[in-house]
Amino acid sequence: MATPMLEVRDLHGWYGESHVLHGVNFDVREGEVVTLLGRNGAGRTSTLRAVMGLIGARKGSIKVHGQEVIAQSPHRIARLGIGYCPEERGIFSSLSAEENLLLPPTLAPGGMGLDQIYAMFPNLQERAQSQGTRLSGGEQQMLAVARILRTGARLLLLDEISEGLAPVIVQKLAETVTALRREGYTIVMVEQNFRFAAPLADRFFVMEHGRMLQEFTQAELPGQIDRLHEYLGV
Repeated sequence: MATPMLEVRDLHGWYGESHVLHGVNFDVREGEVVTLLGRNGAGRTSTLRAVMGLIGARKGSIKVHGQEVIAQSPHRIARLGIGYCPEERGIFSSLSAEENLLLPPTLAPGGMGLDQIYAMFPNLQERAQSQGTRLSGGEQQMLAVARILRTGARLLLLDEISEGLAPVIVQKLAETVTALRREGYTIVMVEQNFRFAAPLADRFFVMEHGRMLQEFTQAELPGQIDRLHEYLGV
C-alpha cells in the first residue's frame, strides 16, 4: 500500500497546562477526503492545529509524504504543500479581496491562477476590489478557501467551512470540495454540519475528549447513523 499523504500516530497536544489530545491516530491517503466528526471540544480543530504545529506543545508522530514533521515549525510544515483554512478565516480588513488572495506565498508548483479561482468562485471576481471584511460571510469563506488554492498546496485542512452560512453558499462549498477531489486534492475536513460532510467524505473519524473513537467508510455510513446520533446529537 502506498505511503499515506498524512499519517498521525499517538499524537498528544497541549495548550499550556491543558492536555487536549490523547493519543490520536489516523491517516489520509492521497486524493482522499476525510472528515473529523465530534461535538464541540472533542479535539477536532486541535488536531488540525497540531498537524500544522500551531498548538503549545505536541508529541507523537506526524508524517507528511512519509517525512516526520513533529519537531518542525509551522512555516516548514506548510512548505510541504499543506494549506490550512482556519475557522476564523483570517481575512485582512485593510486589504481588498484580491490583495488577500494574492498575499500568501507560493508553497509548491501547480497552484491555481486567478482565472481558475475566479471561474470557481465568480463572486470573488465581482468583489475583487472590495475591502476584505466588507464581503459577506459566505464570500469571506470562499476567499479563505481560494487563498490556499493559489499556493500550490495539495493537502487541504478545512476547519468548519460551512459554519453559519446560508444553504446556497453551503451547497457551493460542497460543489467546490467535490471539484477539488476530482482534481486530485487531498482534504481533511472538520465539520459540525453532518449533512454537509456526509456525501463528501470517503472516510469518517469520530472524536471525543481528544481521542479517536471510531472510523468508518462512506459505504458503512448507512449502518452508523444511529450511533452518530448518539455521538453527535444530529
